[in-house]
Amino acid sequence: MASQEASISTRKYDDSSIRTLSALEHIQQRPGMYIGRLGTGDHPDDGIYVLLKEVVDNSVDEFTVGAGKRIEVALADDGGVTARDYGRGIPLDSVVACVSQINTGGKFMTGADGEDRAFACSIGLNGVGLKAVNALSKSFVVISRRHGHSRKAIFAEGALLSEERGSTMDPDGTEVYFLPSERFFPGFHFEARHIRRRMQHYAWLNSGLSLSFNGEKFFSRRGLLDLLEAKQESEPLYPPLHYRSDTLEFAFSHTSSFNESYYSFVNGQYTNDGGTHLSAFKEGILKAVNEITQKSLDADDVRNGIIGAVAIRLDSPIFESQTKNKLGNTEIRVGIVNEVRKAVVEVLYKNPELKSKLLEKVTQNETVRKQIQAVRREAREQAKKTSLKIPKLRDCKFHLCDAPARRKEEEKIKCSESVLFLTEGDSAAANMVSARDPETQAVFPLRGKPLNCYGKKKETIYKNEEFYYIMQALGVEASMDDLRYGRVIIASDADVDGFHIRNLLITFFLTYFQPLVLSEHLFILETPLFRVRNKKKTYYCFNERERDEAIAKLGKGHEITRFKGLGEISPNEFGPFIGPDMRLLPVNVDNVREIDGMLGFFMGDNTPSRRDYIMENLR
Repeated sequence: MASQEASISTRKYDDSSIRTLSALEHIQQRPGMYIGRLGTGDHPDDGIYVLLKEVVDNSVDEFTVGAGKRIEVALADDGGVTARDYGRGIPLDSVVACVSQINTGGKFMTGADGEDRAFACSIGLNGVGLKAVNALSKSFVVISRRHGHSRKAIFAEGALLSEERGSTMDPDGTEVYFLPSERFFPGFHFEARHIRRRMQHYAWLNSGLSLSFNGEKFFSRRGLLDLLEAKQESEPLYPPLHYRSDTLEFAFSHTSSFNESYYSFVNGQYTNDGGTHLSAFKEGILKAVNEITQKSLDADDVRNGIIGAVAIRLDSPIFESQTKNKLGNTEIRVGIVNEVRKAVVEVLYKNPELKSKLLEKVTQNETVRKQIQAVRREAREQAKKTSLKIPKLRDCKFHLCDAPARRKEEEKIKCSESVLFLTEGDSAAANMVSARDPETQAVFPLRGKPLNCYGKKKETIYKNEEFYYIMQALGVEASMDDLRYGRVIIASDADVDGFHIRNLLITFFLTYFQPLVLSEHLFILETPLFRVRNKKKTYYCFNERERDEAIAKLGKGHEITRFKGLGEISPNEFGPFIGPDMRLLPVNVDNVREIDGMLGFFMGDNTPSRRDYIMENLR
């Protein structure tokens, strides 16, 4: 300890230690502050898709102000991507500044003063987006075309290489090509399915906007109604109630399910963690039904089974991060609540049949809720008898639901980074607890294989101790708004039993807490299968290809260890595998309608068709 203090005291610290970074250098030094996670492209929120979103958002803003109805996106052969719109084009004298000088753009004056501005309701208001794309790209090319003239600028990792002016016969608009830099995104690749999903969202939220990706067309005439039709897992109990004004659009219906599913957007940006606009939308529906019935109904009775979407346009949106997953403008709540309430009341008064079917579903929800109340009370009484609130949970300091109450930005970020690991057994949990970050990472060990809950009623949660404690740890008994962790990560062994545990837990979440999966909070942890080392170097390998590459690098005199379970990896080794660069597989649902059939096939009765499927796919 003494020698350590001596070395610290002798380190040089004077004026030469102080650096001032340019804006682009700061983006390159701290890319996570601007685009969130980096990743390789496997996850739809990986940084390369955020870069593409920043480019396309600008094109959508052109459509929003009536300046272009077509956007074309295409992957290039070299791994880059091109986006072309047919809007007004960036003013030619400002092209270089708009893509390279931070806090430069045409969206800072938003019309709040009553003046007609170039962009009244825009997604990107921070003057950062295209600059981040430029700074984090190996190659970046922008071409603006306006009134027969053009300007082209070429950059490499934020540095201007060349620019040229010219004349053109092409239509007005802006074209951007970028190739993400391997320096920030090693081994990256664009997954076409993730881009298609984004294009479809853009189409649903911007009726009349035509988009294409690699020649595939995306277009919507009915907006959020088309979104609901695509997302609902079963037929609606009544035709969706739809409302649209200049700044607010929403649609919702009930299904026979008891899950709530919501899709919320701000200025075309999907806010998968919701925010003020979503909570106000839900409150407005509750107030409307209460007004119609002249009762004070339980919120769950009204909302269970709802599938809804809400989109707002806002002059100055405040998001909790640059990646814009959650809206924080509290001043808009009352206005949205009242507008939703008024619109829903009006529709229900004018449509007695729709009103009758909605209230019938509310009554059904109430009946089910009362049936499980006794079971819920019994479970809570049992929980009170235990010495700990949630036995075996090793909790963390910061939680997702606490972010609004935190004042410091760094604490808000830690809340959003909070994680709950669901581990297979106590030995794996012990290693994780030793290696984890106690501020943002919680650990809950499972006790053997969980119950297969497919086809079972919700009271199963209260009768099954382990499921009950998972629900309590997550904080989602009453509402997804109370979710305590930004990511829920299944950490099971990479063997047959581990894969079975994964399936059982995914079934649990899809059966009882489907919105948690649909809002992309559920993940699977990848851990190394092999350790290849010699006396000088150690490689941890996640698959056989990486193992073979490590063997080739080390040559003779190496040893190989095959990890059979998480408990075999020592705490000293485990840290990097759950650190900032941990490998995660997102649990995604491409088609909500297929959930029940998929669970029935894989988790239901052992049918001949499933046995045949397994035999045909054995390797």
